[in-house]
Amino acid sequence: MGVPARAFQPRLARSGVVSDLRAFPLRLSPPDLTIPAMSTPFLRSLALLAALSAAVPAAAEEAPATERWWAHVKVLADDNMEGRLAGSPGHARAAAYVAERFAAYGLKPAGTEGYLQPVPLVLQRVFPDKSSVALVKDGVAMSLVLGEDLTLPARIPQPASVPDAPLVFIGYGLHMPEAGHDDFAGVDLRGKIAVVLSGGPSAVGAPLRAHAARERWEALQKAGAVGLVSIQNPKQVEIPWERARLRAVEPAMRLADPALNPVKGELFTAVMNPAYANKLFAPSGRTLEELLVLAEAGKALPGFALNQSLRATVATETTQAVSSNVAALLPGSDPVLSKDYVVLSAHLDGLGVGQPIDGDAINNGAMDNASGVASLLEQAAALKTGAPPKRSILFVAVTAEEQGLLGSQYFAERPTVPKAALVANVNMDMFMPFKPANAIIVMGEDESTLGEVARRAAASQGFSVMPDPFPNALSFVRSDQYSFIRTGVPALAGRLAHPAGSPEAAEDRRWRAERYHGPKDDLAQPFDLPTAVRFNQYMATLIREVADAPARPQWLPNSFFRRFTPAK
Repeated sequence: MGVPARAFQPRLARSGVVSDLRAFPLRLSPPDLTIPAMSTPFLRSLALLAALSAAVPAAAEEAPATERWWAHVKVLADDNMEGRLAGSPGHARAAAYVAERFAAYGLKPAGTEGYLQPVPLVLQRVFPDKSSVALVKDGVAMSLVLGEDLTLPARIPQPASVPDAPLVFIGYGLHMPEAGHDDFAGVDLRGKIAVVLSGGPSAVGAPLRAHAARERWEALQKAGAVGLVSIQNPKQVEIPWERARLRAVEPAMRLADPALNPVKGELFTAVMNPAYANKLFAPSGRTLEELLVLAEAGKALPGFALNQSLRATVATETTQAVSSNVAALLPGSDPVLSKDYVVLSAHLDGLGVGQPIDGDAINNGAMDNASGVASLLEQAAALKTGAPPKRSILFVAVTAEEQGLLGSQYFAERPTVPKAALVANVNMDMFMPFKPANAIIVMGEDESTLGEVARRAAASQGFSVMPDPFPNALSFVRSDQYSFIRTGVPALAGRLAHPAGSPEAAEDRRWRAERYHGPKDDLAQPFDLPTAVRFNQYMATLIREVADAPARPQWLPNSFFRRFTPAK
């Protein structure tokens, strides 16, 4: 780390084209992370690059599988990609590399501009030094320290000011009446700010808890709330507060089309440091500690007024940006089934250049998610050189996953093929090949017929399938498969796992505390290449069976998510 950035040139010599991206800035300065909107000429140049590279003949893939996969990871997680922040020149270079690989494998462009599908974005930045938050009790205000007591996320449109708004604790903040749990029932939130604790009752399945957490915005707005303050359960924290608050000063994004955003208008949002959360609870006579006891037991939480209000001013700045999904098509061989499309996805974006940690500011995103994109490329190469699948396959490296699954949402809502023809999604995100592993967690295995296919594929490679040991981490809705689920497409994702209590499981937790979403997720960390190849073989087996099966994947009769199936 810390070496000067190097210009990356896609390998197009065989087509007689040399693309020099050095004219574009290579580094986002850590003190100023504002992303300029990509110019139309720049997007066109990348589209031209991708279109011209389609003429490149498929390269002979003679290197061992471990070397091929690792070569992709090394390119995508190199310092010169500068963390691949959506909308940045580094992300554009990474997109060019993926498009060039798709072209080299002989896949057809499946974007709207060659291999690219530009995604318009709005970028919001919050200025903590110009903002303020205070708790108000009986007319007396107690100022909170931004960065220490709480942070102000930039993803949701923040209002310029919040007059004294009463605070109400509503448990987990989950609206699930069909599952017998509704934290909103009987609560008057009009003109008030809801306070919630992460997690959910164990009586409700993890996928439904995860879905309800993602849907909280709609429930809040329908109830008339003007804001949300979230408190992370300390036992569920993946990123320590000291690291999390550094990211809070960075800009965040949302889709430019208001119709695709969950929040209509503005909604005050804050994240409270659990260490100081009792500042919220003190006037109510309750404590966070007593609520955590109930949460640890998987029980429902009481709702109650916090007997004080919140007052805030929020200074923000918004700009426009564009970042592209990269999509390629392998046509199916069957005259009928080829009209169906199986989508393989992996997010290409990362967190870019942020605040330095131990002198390093580049969030290389090697595990998250250069590893998944490298696997996507391996599947593309393998499926193109093997017997052609019966169904058509779309390979999509999506953008802005780290900003709230924005690229995959855009593609799922506005695919470049007929929307009704999307039959399945298999997503690859941070599958964690840091140690040898003999088990896989399949997120979504109990929701659709894809689960049975995934279990057979795992067994064929000597993997067992184990349940998610941390269901309250809400992993099922935190990556791009959820965007396809929301449009009615059966989907799943998988990652390597280790038995609870094992040294490897403990190391996984340490990785999340020390490396996840930080500069230490780089090429210097341990990678077990043979395990990565085994995982790729598992994915290839899974994908092949889905593509060649006579019937489309279906939601299981008891799946909550079958409700998203479009009406015929």
